Amino acid sequence: MRKICFALLFLSAFSVYPQSKEQLLQARIDSLLSDKFFQSTQIAVDVYDLTTGVTLYEKNEKLLLKPASNLKILTTSAALNYLGPLYNFKTSVFYTGGIVNGTLYGDLYVVGGGDPDFSEYDLDSLVTMVTQAGIKNISGNLIGDVSMMDSLFWGKGWMWDDDPSTDAPYLTPLVINENSIGVIVKPARTGEEPVVTLVPATNYFNIENNAVTVPADSPQTVSVNRDWIERKNTLIINGNIRNHVIPDSLTDTLRVNVYNPAMFFIELFKEALNKKDIGFKGKIFLADTPDYARELYTFNRPLKEIIQGINKKSYNLGAEMLLYVMAAKYFGKPATAANGVKMVDSLISGIGMEPNAYRIVDGSGVSHYNLVSAELLLSVLKFIYYQKPEIFNSIYSSLPVAGVDGTLKKRMLNTAAEGNVHAKTGSLSGVSSLVGYLKNKNNDLIAFSIMIENFVGSSKTARDFQDKICNLLIGY
Repeated sequence: MRKICFALLFLSAFSVYPQSKEQLLQARIDSLLSDKFFQSTQIAVDVYDLTTGVTLYEKNEKLLLKPASNLKILTTSAALNYLGPLYNFKTSVFYTGGIVNGTLYGDLYVVGGGDPDFSEYDLDSLVTMVTQAGIKNISGNLIGDVSMMDSLFWGKGWMWDDDPSTDAPYLTPLVINENSIGVIVKPARTGEEPVVTLVPATNYFNIENNAVTVPADSPQTVSVNRDWIERKNTLIINGNIRNHVIPDSLTDTLRVNVYNPAMFFIELFKEALNKKDIGFKGKIFLADTPDYARELYTFNRPLKEIIQGINKKSYNLGAEMLLYVMAAKYFGKPATAANGVKMVDSLISGIGMEPNAYRIVDGSGVSHYNLVSAELLLSVLKFIYYQKPEIFNSIYSSLPVAGVDGTLKKRMLNTAAEGNVHAKTGSLSGVSSLVGYLKNKNNDLIAFSIMIENFVGSSKTARDFQDKICNLLIGY
């Protein structure tokens, strides 16, 4: 009788708890993905418990989809691996001729090294070093050297109608202010043109102000554009701007990309020299630095610092510059994006996967030509965690944190995922993805890859599903 009761008790317990924790998790995710949204939309999911070494969920993990900015996971990982954490981006000043009684009897060269974070404030450092060299007047020319990379100013497969968005910046090794210009439009008196201010102030642009200041109760339709059809640096201001009582508190800085940003760099350099009363009446243009030129100063920026901005802000220009810098190091100048992609392919080979099974053409994920799988992205996360701890720390700290910063600052608020999920977002038209790490209730570190594609309209629905999956994983 006792044996029979024990057997019944065992069967009863088994019937109440028929599934393992992993099976329950899988069932809950399956239930979530049975939503009608996925009748016309593709999703690929791959989840792995790094602490226990257990695959937690797989769905369409080998399917080739557009990664969007999730490609930056591959690019930044390859850069840290092949450039090394101690690599510095360099922007150098050289000169020819001699300095006599405060006059440089020769030319001044600025050599671009692809620093994507170089700004007008860093430009002041170059000017300071010119003054410390005793130069008060330049008799020759101011020349930009962009020989580090080829002349292709956009990535393969980039969309022509993304211009003049700052998401599609023109590429050059002489980067300045993310190769963009800030524009502030403030109302004037009703019926008059608004006041247009450039940040930084510069003479590099023409301004075509067609906008009008209208009464405070009127609709506001003001827009800022650049003549991208003709590829000119003419800023076009259209529409109406309301005549606010306190205009300064209601004014935003709008940004557009800059055509020929290398010349923009040199123009800003010239203007910065003039502000310091350094005489210059020569020409500005682009040319290679001669071998006999002497180094005056080199500005350095560490790779780790740049990686932070690329992943936190999903900085396209930064990711593209990583490709070119890797290409320059391993294949020489002029660097090409194709040679940079070879270094990403090398990383894929290093994790034991086949590069030819995927298509990668740029570093940022802007191109719709890119095709990778959730399995590949997860495999990179696993590889850097297990095999490259120094890279893991840099990548992990660079990822946006849910509800805290970067592109996840406003997501997963007031949920268990807030402050827990460290992940890279990816967005294109009809594409939304999320790849990264989180910790479950047992403090296990989970790596996950979620790719959603082929939907119309807003990506909010896709993002909501990603957030729900993350919370299910945390509850596992």
